[in-house]
Amino acid sequence: MHVKQTSLWTSQGRWQRALLPLGLVLGAACAPLHAAADGAADSTVHPELWPALASPIPADAALEARVDALLQRLSLEEKVGQVVQGDLDSITPEDLRTYRLGSVLAGGNSEPGKRYNAPAADWLALADAFYEASVDASSGGAAIPVLLGIDAVHGHNNVVGATLFPHNIGLGAANDAELVRRIAEATALELRATGFEWTFAPTVTVPRDDRWGRTYEGYSEDAALVSRYATAVVEGLQGAVGSEGFLGGDRVLSTAKHYIGDGGTFEGKDKGDARVSEEELRDIHGAGHIAALKAGVQSVMASFSSWNGEKMHGHHGLLTRILKERLGFDGFVVGDWNGHGEVAGCTDKSCPQALIAGVDMYMAPDTWRDVYRNTLAQVRDGTIPMSRLDDAVRRILRVKLRLGLFEAGPPSRRAHGADFAVLGQPPHRALAREAVRRSLVLLKNAGGVLPIDPRRRILVAGEGADSIARQSGGWTLTWQGTGTQREDFPNAQTLWEGFREQVEAAGGSAELAADGRYAQRPDVAIVVFGEEPYAEFIGDVTHVGYQIGKPNDLALIRRLKDEGIPVVAVFLSGRPLWVNREINAADAFVAAWLPGSEGAGVADVLLAKADGSVQHDFSGRLSFSWPRSAVQSPLNAGQPGYDPQFPLGFGLSYTAPAATPTLSEESGLDDQPQGLPEAFFGRGATPTGWSWWIADSEQRGLALARLPSGDAVSSLEVSALDHRAQEDARRLRWTGGARGRVWIEAEQAVDLREPATAGQHLVATLRLGSKAPGPVRLGLAGTALPLQALLASLPVGEWLEVSVPLACYARAGAPLSAVRRVFELDTEAALDLAVSRVALGTAAPHALSCD
Repeated sequence: MHVKQTSLWTSQGRWQRALLPLGLVLGAACAPLHAAADGAADSTVHPELWPALASPIPADAALEARVDALLQRLSLEEKVGQVVQGDLDSITPEDLRTYRLGSVLAGGNSEPGKRYNAPAADWLALADAFYEASVDASSGGAAIPVLLGIDAVHGHNNVVGATLFPHNIGLGAANDAELVRRIAEATALELRATGFEWTFAPTVTVPRDDRWGRTYEGYSEDAALVSRYATAVVEGLQGAVGSEGFLGGDRVLSTAKHYIGDGGTFEGKDKGDARVSEEELRDIHGAGHIAALKAGVQSVMASFSSWNGEKMHGHHGLLTRILKERLGFDGFVVGDWNGHGEVAGCTDKSCPQALIAGVDMYMAPDTWRDVYRNTLAQVRDGTIPMSRLDDAVRRILRVKLRLGLFEAGPPSRRAHGADFAVLGQPPHRALAREAVRRSLVLLKNAGGVLPIDPRRRILVAGEGADSIARQSGGWTLTWQGTGTQREDFPNAQTLWEGFREQVEAAGGSAELAADGRYAQRPDVAIVVFGEEPYAEFIGDVTHVGYQIGKPNDLALIRRLKDEGIPVVAVFLSGRPLWVNREINAADAFVAAWLPGSEGAGVADVLLAKADGSVQHDFSGRLSFSWPRSAVQSPLNAGQPGYDPQFPLGFGLSYTAPAATPTLSEESGLDDQPQGLPEAFFGRGATPTGWSWWIADSEQRGLALARLPSGDAVSSLEVSALDHRAQEDARRLRWTGGARGRVWIEAEQAVDLREPATAGQHLVATLRLGSKAPGPVRLGLAGTALPLQALLASLPVGEWLEVSVPLACYARAGAPLSAVRRVFELDTEAALDLAVSRVALGTAAPHALSCD
């Protein structure tokens, strides 16, 4: 066997030289890329390259006999029902009595009564209702308990009062598998209290490009660390295989996701294409999955992404030949949110290819009726073989029986059902606080400014200082982690609250001023800042620079420093970002990631005891390489030319201090043309430096900070809407009778003269919900054109493209050399309009004429 010497992060969090099989070297740079005849990357699998495994769960003849008996009893309609999962936002318990679906999920922004902050009792009552409906056999048929699934990815994060643990990127920095095992055990208890028995976790992705919006869902770029954590989390959630408590009443089903290669997509694009060899797919992106399988994981979620051009939801080779046959997986494969609809030849409503390829349960949140009916027809006409349907149902029933679901009774009567006291209970919060302490990474500590004497006058500043939302990130009560309020988190402390509590207890004084404008001059300032919350593709970025065009946080740090105040910077982020300017400006710099509900864990490390001694030292080490420039991505240990600002495994401490030199403030973007974005709005997000704004009448307006916008302005509301993906569109509704405006604005102006000369149009993908009874204007750079005639010509309820020539705006006198506002819709009329994309392009079928 060929071996190569390489640097690895050990379980003790230090670098060492090690010998690895060539195919296991991080980056797999030497692995041969299987190619098709034409030289293109190939998505054909070679099972002999993968380890031959068997299920770690011993064969159970009695259980399999029960599965056989159930299969014989089930009608075709009941079998098809078992392979379909609907979302609670679009399904009712009564629906289950008719369609007998196998599972219901609570997806992002799906909650009882459409209330993001619904109390725990409402969640449990709904779980009971779904269970009772699923086992109601009064009209004939079999009583098959429904599986209730949810994304509990950093604690039971959808439920008010639950413990919010650090996101996975922070846990990775702790480098402690036993810690994440305990967190998984606590999460399982909190899930059971509200009636859930299945979580879509752990995420065993290995993110390789930090531009990806899901980077923080991964533990590390290091596949070995992810593998260790996968074992610990699966066993923490389910119990250890062979133990008395395996899948017991205080455990839940776990899910290894997303199979496979989601962290390796080209340019970090969510739902993109992993253009890697099969060896790299196995050794890097498969490491966590293989460990999870060995630990007995009972479900695997297919990835939205592709491997060398072939979508995973339709990849028979990887789902069946590798996962089920070679790796011996005997649980079931669940799809991701309408992921089957992205397979070639499929739609969200119909995709026999996915089931044939190896998906056992369609995640069809809002299309479940269509998927059910179409799948039923496809089995009847032979498109889907009955043997494949029976195999999928067998797998689902096997897991339900292993879980003891048939004997469990309604969720409220199970062990821990309705035990709401476990939500955010003191031991769980103490565990989360410990995890926060262990996750912090010290990047700079000039002059020993840390730890801070708590008896001094301390200013806590920055937009992240007093915000549970900012410190918790996405997947926190809402999908994006936005639109929440402080009172939604009764069992939590902001970073400010944690600092204040300890400082006042020690006899010091603490002042909060987000903008740094203090009432009493402080001895030291702690500035808490960083990324705003995001989830999934909404968080995709084109570079890894922080506030390149509008460095507000840098200005705050520099202003305090200019006043002679020492500054400790606490950076909240879901990925490593280029912050060299901020590191240089501050005396100390701490990467705090997304710590969750226990902000006091940060104070535990940054503040000394009242006697001046250290409370807790820094022990966190980078589980991702830190970039030297804003364009240094992908960046992974072991790749050719590896030259990070801070390497994988880096981290300072009080006991091992070191000087941090002045860092280069050349972002790497300065020498690159600051061209126009690919789209001003697309895939549910605006590009870096652009944002939606809303206003009444002539007001300056405000940047849209949450969805729905609610009463932010009185004349219109903006909310999220599904078009081609979850919440990838915006619904704009004017109430009528008062003027309301909505637009997309840039931090820095762009020049549209050249696109105008080239005949480009402003193109928008729209769906008209209602016709406007009055004038509607579409503005760009402060110049408006009448749009009502074009809108009046459009059909209602259909997605289509409309466009306005930039030349029309030029002719009307718009200053195209410096454009900050585009797509400014302005009306006093009642109007219902949805938008899923705004970009420059060629004329659309429905185009405004300048004549």
